[in-house]
Amino acid sequence: MNVMSEIGIYILQTLGSIYLTIIVLRFLFQLAKADFYNPISQFIVKATNPALKPLRKVVPGVFGLDIASIVLAMIVQFAIINLAALMLGSFVNPLNAIVWGFIGIVSLCISLFFWGMIIMIIFSFVAPQSHHPALMLLRQMLEPISAPFRKIIPPMGGLDLSPILVFMVLRVCDMLITSVAVNAGLPRGIVPGFY
Repeated sequence: MNVMSEIGIYILQTLGSIYLTIIVLRFLFQLAKADFYNPISQFIVKATNPALKPLRKVVPGVFGLDIASIVLAMIVQFAIINLAALMLGSFVNPLNAIVWGFIGIVSLCISLFFWGMIIMIIFSFVAPQSHHPALMLLRQMLEPISAPFRKIIPPMGGLDLSPILVFMVLRVCDMLITSVAVNAGLPRGIVPGFY
C-alpha cells in the first residue's frame, strides 16, 4: 500500500467513523428514549436528518425502533468498506461487506457502552451532581442496560458495584463479536467500529 492510499483510507475511516457514531448514537438515544430537546440530541438529529428523512419514506419504523437509522448505518458502512477496498486496489464481495458492516456496527455499540460506562464512573466520583447535557444523555442511554444489573447487585453503602457485571457482559459480547469477525474473514482496519 502506498502512502497516498494509506492517507486516503485514514481520512475515509476517520470521517466515516465519526458520522457512523452519530447515526448509531441517534438510534441508541431513541431506543433509550433520551431527551430529544437536549442540545446534543438536536445536533445529532440535524446531522442525520438529511440522509434519514428520505430513507424513512421507504423504511418505516417497527415496534418503535428506528429501522431507517440502522439501514443508514449499514449503507454508510457498506460505502466505507467498498471505498477503502478500492483505495487498496481490491474488490469486496457485497455479501461480505454487509456482514462486515453489521459486525462493525455491533462492535461500535459495544464500544460506546463500554466507554460510556467508564465516563460515567469517572464523573460519578469527580462531579456526581453534574447536569452537563452530554452526561445527562449518557445516563439516559446507559440506564436501560445498567438497571437490570443493579437489581442483581444493589448499591451497598452508597457504592454501586453493578458496573462490574456490565463490563463483564460487554467484554463477553466483545469476545463473541471478535470471534464472529474472525470467522467472517473480516480484515483489520477496513471496517469502522471494529479494530
